[in-house]
Amino acid sequence: MYLQLRLKYLLVLLLFLAQPVVYGSVAENPGNKKVIEDDSIRKIVNITAVSKPEGLKLKWTINYDVYESAKAHDYTIAIRYIQKDDLKKDAPRWTVIKAVPLERTDYRIEQLEKNEDYSYSIGLNTGKEIMWSKDYPARTELPWGIFKFIVLIGSLGLFIYGMKVMSEGLQQVLGSRLRNQLGSIASNQLKGVLAGFSISSIIQSSTVTVVMAASFVNAGILTLIQSAGVIMGANIGTTMKAWFINLLAFEIDLSNYALFILAFVAPLLFFGKKRWKPWVNSIFGFVFLFMGLGFMVECMPEDIAEFPFIQTLLAYGEIPVLGVLLFVLIGAFITVLVQSSSATMVLTMVLVNCGLLPFDVAVAIILGANLGTVVAVEMATSTGNVHAKRSARIHSLFNGIGFIWALLLLPFIIQGIQWFMLNIGWGDPINAPVEHANSGLVLFHTLFNLINTLLLIGFIPQLVKWSEMTVKSKGKSDEVFHLEFIGTGILSTADLSILEAKKEIAKFGTLTQRMSKMTRSLLYEKNTNQIEKILTRIEKYEDITDKIEIEVVKYLNKIAEGDLTEHTAMRIRGMNSMVNDLERIGDIFYQMSKTIERKTAEKLWFTPEQRNNIATMFDAVDEALIIMCENLTAHHEKVSLDSAIAAERKIDETRNKLRKDYLESLSNQDPNFKAGMIYNDLFSSLEKVGDHIINVSEAIVGKV
Repeated sequence: MYLQLRLKYLLVLLLFLAQPVVYGSVAENPGNKKVIEDDSIRKIVNITAVSKPEGLKLKWTINYDVYESAKAHDYTIAIRYIQKDDLKKDAPRWTVIKAVPLERTDYRIEQLEKNEDYSYSIGLNTGKEIMWSKDYPARTELPWGIFKFIVLIGSLGLFIYGMKVMSEGLQQVLGSRLRNQLGSIASNQLKGVLAGFSISSIIQSSTVTVVMAASFVNAGILTLIQSAGVIMGANIGTTMKAWFINLLAFEIDLSNYALFILAFVAPLLFFGKKRWKPWVNSIFGFVFLFMGLGFMVECMPEDIAEFPFIQTLLAYGEIPVLGVLLFVLIGAFITVLVQSSSATMVLTMVLVNCGLLPFDVAVAIILGANLGTVVAVEMATSTGNVHAKRSARIHSLFNGIGFIWALLLLPFIIQGIQWFMLNIGWGDPINAPVEHANSGLVLFHTLFNLINTLLLIGFIPQLVKWSEMTVKSKGKSDEVFHLEFIGTGILSTADLSILEAKKEIAKFGTLTQRMSKMTRSLLYEKNTNQIEKILTRIEKYEDITDKIEIEVVKYLNKIAEGDLTEHTAMRIRGMNSMVNDLERIGDIFYQMSKTIERKTAEKLWFTPEQRNNIATMFDAVDEALIIMCENLTAHHEKVSLDSAIAAERKIDETRNKLRKDYLESLSNQDPNFKAGMIYNDLFSSLEKVGDHIINVSEAIVGKV
């Protein structure tokens, strides 16, 4: 029995070895061809189909060992495809292509039905039989039209959103550190350029860097001359984004791994610590950015005939001089429309990558995007303060001068870039495959800003002078109508916006100091006309304090709409408390002025002792106000409450002594009773001012 089993297994083995050498098991296909479906054929891997309006572009790879064996036996690649509806028929007829060279890794099937479902497979043709892979589904696309155009706009929107989320996430992570360090590293023009370059490269936004520089000018940390260097460096730093995108989107195509990255990062939104959230947002923005880029590339037509608008523009672009100006204006228009030169840059790179734009036309569009940035920044700061407008004007002069010389020398610049790239082995951006053209575009963008900075860095004082000449300051009249420091027209992230709110609150504190001096002067003024002027001025200042409180609170609430770190949320709560207390101080001084006005109208007079006591109380309050204003301008981490508490204690002790003396005078039947009541109201009101003053200092250090 055992011997019979051994002979049976030996016979099966011999029969198996007698079969032809194939890569799998045998099945019958509709054309009576032997189909091999096994692990071996799966060594033809990464089989994909890129959909086209009237065709499919198939792609695949073959493992090296299978390739060498197949090449030795003169095998070829076979392709078959069929419309899915035909698969339902009793005898479906596949279209088979048998003799695709083994070296090929792609094949384009033409003349298919538009917007239809197909099945296809790839196989190895041995000459006697075909070893097929499994069937894959694919669908041809609609022809390029309004639908694809809308998809393109949506893809661009996803890219811009990703860029915004990534930039804001990086600002939340690094913004406060960069803000604290900028003042020290931008102490001269060259250091300012380096600071602007590094910050713009890190947070991926030149606009935010320019706004940060304007905020530091407002705060007195930087001069306008130093901020000009930061602005120049920011223009160079923003070109790093283009290098970054060119490498990871067009060279490596990171969009293929976007969902893979999200799979690991998304759970952190639900299970991660709060301090991780800015990092997670940065990664999400990074992924959305490349997903948007991938979608843009996919929905672009391969044939310019499918994009008649661009075809028409290119025809006009052949007109000397006027053609260049046309594409410069197009680049500027797109930048103003989407409020982002980076978006214009990327859209241009996508068009170049798809072979729809030649290199020289793309360079003109990028030059126009630099001009469009000028318009966008000027528009954004049109409602801002004088510092923001002057910073924007320096940016405009810098880019405007650069645009003029670059436009005049554009043919020579293009030739120079071609010569440089050929000599360093980067390829020809004009005549070679399109991948070299994008590298040339990024190189042009960097060289333009770098050379422009080298040319103009020595003329920064003149640029600042021109900006001051063209943007006049309204002086003190500004404070009546709008805030001086808040209102740049561009709201950046919370950490970068708090500086402007802090400066406005510090200015608010100085207004209360003035109101204290004006209220005090009413005690000694005897001229009726002068008293009326002081009363009118105090009333005007009280109205200003109301407006400042409303505007600062609105601004802080707008900041709070975004994602906040715990530290930033605490500071915003403190600032809201500060402006409330400062507004109450203004109200109290206004009420005191009306009390003194009533005293004057009723011809009531204080005794010399009462007048001196009120002056002593004012001295204590003014001392506390000075300490409060010093704390408002200092860095919150360096504020000590010791002096503020001591000043508040002095106010309380003075009030207690005056109240005790006043109550004793009442028991002695003081004949000047009405004046005494006003006297009591005044020193009691000053004690309330002291309470609000210490509240402001406590809010600075987070005791809210």
